[in-house]
Amino acid sequence: MGISRDSRHKRSATGAKRAQFRKKRKFELGRQPAMTKIGGKRIHSVRTRGGNQKFRALRIETGNFSWASEGISKKTRIAGVVYHPSNNELVRTNTLTKSAIVQIDATPFRSWYEAHYGQTLGKKKNSKEDAIVPKNKKEERKFASRAASAKVEQAVESQFGAGRLYAAISSRPGQSGRCDGYILEGEELAFYLRRMTAKK
Repeated sequence: MGISRDSRHKRSATGAKRAQFRKKRKFELGRQPAMTKIGGKRIHSVRTRGGNQKFRALRIETGNFSWASEGISKKTRIAGVVYHPSNNELVRTNTLTKSAIVQIDATPFRSWYEAHYGQTLGKKKNSKEDAIVPKNKKEERKFASRAASAKVEQAVESQFGAGRLYAAISSRPGQSGRCDGYILEGEELAFYLRRMTAKK
């Protein structure tokens, strides 16, 4: 049969069945979904119209994720899919698609934060290990000047304690072969946390 993206097979607005006046066309073709899973990197290239290429990620385990409020991006490991707006089956099977909410490893972001601000993340306040001892006067001045802007949202900081961050995938792994996204913050994070608790 073949997967087709035409609309000639659909019924009209009144429910009448349309007459078939031509066969399927190559430019109307569709392909099997990639159903990208978490695992060792496996990417196939697909020749597309005009001799261009798509990169079909069949398995992928890392991606570049940006932390918008801090203005940085880090490559990190994807732990699993926790929510999907379109289909719960994609959560059960750990399928990576655009807009899937995943948990990622927080280690690269935590180590950057500690090197940048001189403060640890995800630990209880007023503990002895809360602040990192600067190596020299220059580093001490650097940490002091950045201290005012070293504020992390409470909901995000609690995730650092667990070592996992919630992130949304913004690339299309089945088309580009990459699994990139951004860390959830603010209202968007609150929304998805509500959705996840409601689902349970």
